[in-house]
This record gives sequence, structure tokens and C-alpha cells, in this order.
Amino acid sequence: MKTSVIGFPRIGRNRELKFASEKYFAGKISEAELLLTGRMQREFNLKTQKNAGIDFISSNDFSFYDNVLDTAFLFNAVPQRYKDLGLSTIDTYFAAARGYQGDKGNVKALAMKKWFNTNYHYIVPEIDDDTKIELVGTKPLDEFTEAKALGVDTKVALIGPFTFLKLARFTGKKSAEDFSSVLTTEYIKLINKLASSGASVIEFDEPYLVRDLNEKDITLFETIYKQILSGKGVLQIFLQTYFGDIRDIYKNVVSLDFDAIGIDFVEGRKSLELVKANGFPKGKILIAGVVNGKNIWKNNYGKTKKILDDLSSIVSEDALVVGTSCSLLHVPYTLESETKLPASYKAHFAFAEEKLIELSEIASSDSAAFAKNAELFANRPDVLDRAVKERVSGIREEDYTRLPVFEEREKIQKQLLGLPLFPTTTIGSFPQTEDVRRYRKDFKNGEISEAQYVAFNEEKIRACIKKQEEIGLDVLVHGEYERNDMVEYFGEHLSGYVFTEKAWVLSYGTRCVKPPIIWGDVSRKEPITVRWSVFAKSCTDKPVKGMLSGPVTILNWSFPREDISLLESTLQIALAIRDEVLDLEKNGIGIIQIDEAALREKLPLRKSDWYSEYLDWAIPAFRLVHSGVKPETQIHTHMCYSEFTDIIPAIDSMDADVITFEASRSDLLILDALKENNFKTEVGPGVYDIHSPRVPSVDEIVGQLKKIREKTEDSKLWINPDCGLKTRGEAETNAGLKNLVAAAKIIREEK
Repeated sequence: MKTSVIGFPRIGRNRELKFASEKYFAGKISEAELLLTGRMQREFNLKTQKNAGIDFISSNDFSFYDNVLDTAFLFNAVPQRYKDLGLSTIDTYFAAARGYQGDKGNVKALAMKKWFNTNYHYIVPEIDDDTKIELVGTKPLDEFTEAKALGVDTKVALIGPFTFLKLARFTGKKSAEDFSSVLTTEYIKLINKLASSGASVIEFDEPYLVRDLNEKDITLFETIYKQILSGKGVLQIFLQTYFGDIRDIYKNVVSLDFDAIGIDFVEGRKSLELVKANGFPKGKILIAGVVNGKNIWKNNYGKTKKILDDLSSIVSEDALVVGTSCSLLHVPYTLESETKLPASYKAHFAFAEEKLIELSEIASSDSAAFAKNAELFANRPDVLDRAVKERVSGIREEDYTRLPVFEEREKIQKQLLGLPLFPTTTIGSFPQTEDVRRYRKDFKNGEISEAQYVAFNEEKIRACIKKQEEIGLDVLVHGEYERNDMVEYFGEHLSGYVFTEKAWVLSYGTRCVKPPIIWGDVSRKEPITVRWSVFAKSCTDKPVKGMLSGPVTILNWSFPREDISLLESTLQIALAIRDEVLDLEKNGIGIIQIDEAALREKLPLRKSDWYSEYLDWAIPAFRLVHSGVKPETQIHTHMCYSEFTDIIPAIDSMDADVITFEASRSDLLILDALKENNFKTEVGPGVYDIHSPRVPSVDEIVGQLKKIREKTEDSKLWINPDCGLKTRGEAETNAGLKNLVAAAKIIREEK
């Protein structure tokens, strides 16, 4: 069998693209130097896949920021405000992604949302009624030609027009249907140009097909692809889906004239059932996504062979291709970079480069490799902790409920805290400056003592508290200087985790995270945050929030186990964080924030599965964490960069006292949903976009707050940035927070 890879990581084995991009943003390297780094990374990726023997390798899976944004620029779907800046093409691109503030103007970035059910963030295309869709870019053509010159004949991967239109935000009266015909025409122009340049395979990525589709959606998809396929000529057109099954449109898809159809057999629960029940047309290639592109555990060849054997009874072997379930963008580069992980652990993992080997071994049915794999799965080291298992089994129904009810707690907390109307706060972290990173690294490497490290952090906390007092914030935080990452840091204090050195994964733009790996049963080894929160509290008379990561986020931003359910893993983590919550309260911390930034991430993409497969246990798991606190302890939570409007009732049932969420990039669209659902929890819609270096003015924030007040009760409104400040510089952070506090004072006076 042949092999296929949907996409490959692009940041570089050692994050070369990240560092080059950040140097470019800082004016330290030229555009030519940045472009050279990109070209070198693409060359490395192509040769790595070719050397591994992959048959269908993608070009155009690279991006300097985001592939959806690339598609918008390719077809001129760029709001005029960015063009009016008069910048170079690449700087206009970065202005749309990051915002711009300088001598050319002052504009916010485009909205950013989670890419389906992953921790990757895409930039949301914005299309108004006057947008002139036309093919103006050459990126897919350039990267195909570049690959060809390197001796790699690639399939050209494109974000499909259906998915692009469904993800876009339409700001006028026109809809996706109004733009579909012209967009399809421009895609056909691109296809023809690629064919003229020697391309033989075009892959259309249409992950939106795994969502719930109605008749209107199906008609839109069919209309687009009947037009594209009617003139394909000798070109082979592949349709690639991922992140689930295509149950709503399977029959329609297989009836169209695609040469190959890629289907996810990892997350696609009904994929095998669909093929068995409906068959698969002769003459078409089935790309079976059987190697998990989102997790780092070795593939179980025995289980995979059963799937392929079932498919082989329906599809001839020469028409069956072994593929990844999705792009390998979501896993780290290679285990070769991990010099400290014991071999007994590494034997069970496969990063992107190792998954290429898995594809080849599965496709060739290598008997020695299959035998070795079977032995591996039969001899995994014991990961069980009986005490943890017993504690989880002992959870009672009443442990998921906090008393008294919210309305009673709200009155108690307002009287006790005595905060002003529209209280101001931040989400938690402050800038991670060079000295912070250096001291943390030196401490981990044993180059400084624990006493030196603690003294350094205490001085940073003291200065952070003082700065917040000077700015005038009402509820303070300790700054999180001791934390490298909001999940990895907690994992380091929990049993059952293992950690990597260079297993970086792209989150958005140039921002990378290093998810820890859940190896065994999880429990808290020791208090995690108490010492830092208690010290911060000793530095001020103002309230200080204790800052924790929630169980669902810790799970979703880790590489989870595959030998137990997500529910069981989450409950183990929830009990560990519950212990930390109660310790914080016991030590006098009266406000505790439990971040669930990734709550939406594992939400099934189909609404019919939301409660039965996720929300029915994810929401109670959060309640389990805080149900034991006193009425006067105020519980906050935070969520960011996801579509929350359709799960507002579930979020309200988390029974937090205050929820903060991203709203600055999405024009406060979530507020309508809050109002429609009579949301009871106090809210802090983010009014300051911290994922951009741009500093909002006082007038801009005041304008945002006036819009918010139209849809939110004044007594329930908090004022805050939309996320933590760790990635920002100190100067812009101080300026942004000063403007935020000044805007709050203006609104209070107007009240």
C-alpha cells in the first residue's frame, strides 16, 4: 500500500521559524532573511518525508502564521483597513494576524479561534459585501514549484472552498452562498495554473464536513465541487477530511468524481461503519487515516491491521492508501531531540518523524515490525495507582454540587469583598522577561539553589504587586513567574506525568507549547501554588487571586493516555486540583481562579454528541474541583478563543462565581448569547487583546465597555484583558493596563 501525509509541522525541530519570525517582528532581521528561514524549513520537511518513503507528500502546508489566513490573502479576502496601511505584502499579512500600531495607522487583528477540536488557533477570515474575491496570490504555485526543483513531486494541499466559506465571518448582508460561485471560479483558475506548472494532484482539505451538516450545507458543497470536478482534465483531485466522520454527506461525497477520498478512522467513530454499510466506489482511492496525527503514543499495529483488513474486503489493496488521521502539525517533530527521556518511555511514543516510519511499516506489513509492536503493547510498564482508583470510585453525586446556590453566594461575596462597581483585574500571568526564564532554567539545571530561586521569585512578585497597586487594579495576581506553562507547571507537581525537552507544538502564529504526557494515574504530590499566593497576599491589602489550571484544560493541553477514558483521567486531575483549591482557601486566599481555557477543545464537533460524550462529565468535573469551598470564597474561571455561544447554558452550569473570556477580537458577539440565556454568572469580557503588541487606547476601551453594558448588568460586569500577559512586553503591558483602569474609572463616573 502507498502512504500519505496530510501536513507536517512547520516550526522547525528547534523552533527555527518561531525565532526568525520574532526577530523579524522586532526589526532584527530583514524580510529576505525571514523568507530564507521559511524556505529552508520547507526543504527540510520535504526531504524528511521523501527519505521516509512517503508517497503522497503535501506542499503548501507551510505558513508563516496560519493557513486559513494564507487562503484569505490568496483570494483577496482581506479587509480594506489592512490594505490602507500601505505596508508590504508580508507586513500587511502580519498586521491582519497580529494587529498594527505605528506611523501607518492603528488597527486591531482579525479574530482568532480554535481550529476545530485542537489547541491550534486559526485566523478568522472577514468578508464584507464589497469584498472582491479574486486570485491574487501565488503561494501554492510557488511552493509546488520549489518542491519540484528539490526533486519532490507533491500533492498541492489547499484549504477547500467549502471549509473556508463556513469558517469565514460575513460582516454585511451577503452570506457564504453569495460568494461561493466567484470563489469557486477563482479556485479553478488556481487549479489550472498549478496544472500548467506540472502539478498532477490537488488535495482539497475539507474538515468542515465532519460537523453537523444541513441540506443547505450539502447543496453548497455539491455545487462547488461539481463545478471544480467538471473541468479537472487529467488532474487528480483528492478530497481530504479529518477530525471525525462524514456521516451526513458520505453518500454525496463518494458519488462525486474525486480520484481519492481521505477519511479519518481515528476520530471518525462511524467511518468504518459508513464504508461497510455503503461501500466504496471502484476506481477511487481511499486514504485511510489510521495513524493518529494528534497524539504521541505509538500506533497499535494489530488494531490498525484489523481496520485495514476490513477495508481491504471493500477496497482493492492498490486503491487503499495508509494515511495520517489529520495533519502532523499537532504533534512534536521528533523523539531524536529527547535526550533525557528514559528509553522505556520513549519506546511507547511516536512524534511526527516517527509517525512516518509507522506509516511505512504498516503499509508494507513488515512482519518483524508488527511482532516488535505487539510485544511493546503487551509489556507496557505498570501505570496504576490503587489509591487514585479508589478515590475516583468513591466520588459521590453530592460532591459535584456547591452550596449555597449562586445567588446567595453572590450577595455574601459582594458584601465581604467590598469591590467597586466594574472591578478591574487581570487573567493571571505577567510578562515572562529574560531574567525570569534564565532563573527558572538555572534552577532546573541545578546552577542556583532553591533559596536563591525563591528569593528571586519573591522579589518579582513583590514588584508585580506594587506595579498593580500603582496602576490601580482592584484584584491582584502574583504574576506566575514560577510557571513555564499553565499546564506543564502543574504536571510537574502531579504524579503520573512525564516531560519532554523539545516536544514543541504550534498553538498560534509563532506561539508554541510543550504539552506534558500523562503516563499513569494522576494525583497531587505536594501543594503547588500555595506558597506563591500566600506571599503575594502578604505584600498588599488588596485581594489576591490564587491562580490554577482546571482539570479539563490540564487534560486537553496534555497528551492524554489512550488506555483509559478521558472521563477517568479528568476526574483524577480534578481531585488533585480540588486538594489545591482547599489548601489555598485554608491559607486565606479568598478569590481562586480555575482556568478552563480549553473547555471547548474536546467538545465533539457534532451537537448530538455534546452531552452524551463530553459535557455530561466535563462540567461536573469542574464543579468537583470547587464544590468544597466556603460561600465567601469567590471562584473565577477563564476561557479563550473558542466559539462558546452555543454552550452558554453548560458554561453557566459550571457554577463559578465569575467567568472571564476572550471577546476583544470577536467584537463581543458572545454577549448576545449571554443575554439570551439569562446568564447568571458574573462576567469579564476581555477588552484588551493581549495576543497583539498593539495597545488599545482609553477611548477604545470605553467604547467597548459601553457596548458591553448594553447587554450586561452593571452589577455583574468585571473589566480585564482577554488572556494572560506572559507573552507581552513590560512596557506595552503597563500601558495597556493603565488604559484599562482609566476606562473603568470613566465608566464608573458616567454611572
